[in-house]
Amino acid sequence: MSSLGLTHASLFSPSSSLSPLHYSSSAPSWHPCLLSSHCQVASLVDLRRLWGSFLKPMLIERYPGSPGNKKVRQFIVDSLATLAAGWRVELDAFEDRTPRGVVSFANIVATLDPAAGRRLVLACHYDSKYFPRDRQGRTFLGATDSAVPCAVLLELATALDASLLKAKDLFVLLDLLGARNPTIQNHFPLTASWFDRLIGIEKRLHQLGLLQSHPREQTYFQREPAYGPVEDDHIPFLRKGVPVLHLIATPFPWVWHTMEDTEQNLHPPTVENLCKILAAFLAEYLWL
Repeated sequence: MSSLGLTHASLFSPSSSLSPLHYSSSAPSWHPCLLSSHCQVASLVDLRRLWGSFLKPMLIERYPGSPGNKKVRQFIVDSLATLAAGWRVELDAFEDRTPRGVVSFANIVATLDPAAGRRLVLACHYDSKYFPRDRQGRTFLGATDSAVPCAVLLELATALDASLLKAKDLFVLLDLLGARNPTIQNHFPLTASWFDRLIGIEKRLHQLGLLQSHPREQTYFQREPAYGPVEDDHIPFLRKGVPVLHLIATPFPWVWHTMEDTEQNLHPPTVENLCKILAAFLAEYLWL
């Protein structure tokens, strides 16, 4: 599987190799955003840009080794190259055996401040699962899996372009997002304090009237019921002792691994709300 990773905001894939790093399991107590209020940070998120500039170009068949995969990969690289923050973008290319034979993969690793001693990693996969065309001739587009997570990461990097400063040590994986009102639960006790921040941010943005089609203070991020780990792209990092926040809809959206995983079945208010929550989370985490 090919992944996009932002360190500081960089994208890594599960098959990327990492040198052993030392991570702290403790999170500092909540503090106000130093340079921006939640209102200001949320206002930087632009749903039209996210949808039109980042999401739509990725809603094509893009399984590993396909022309669409190469097109989307180049689109992501080109999008990051336009930002003023100065991302160092590298490709981690390799081949692996699959049921379709030997296939080429390439992870995109975008790093801000390569000399920093600690890292915050945001990640998702940009490829789509291979399915043959269905009887209507449709191809699998993987809107929630994971075009929307990739578009959210590009929007975060763009919205916070002028403010991104220092990275720390947390791996945040986004997957299966974009359908209406997902339930997102914490899967690891080690990162429960960070997950609680997401709960708090969702509540505060709701109280400020900044979330649309959001009926309750706590709609997306739920402590209960407890949900065990989900096998996903974070596993290699988990094995290396990296603290993981796995932001995946559980239960999975009804369109999961079907031809219905299309733009038409996405819920724009949910996508915008999640992007605002993550923008505020990054602003707190990085003391922006």
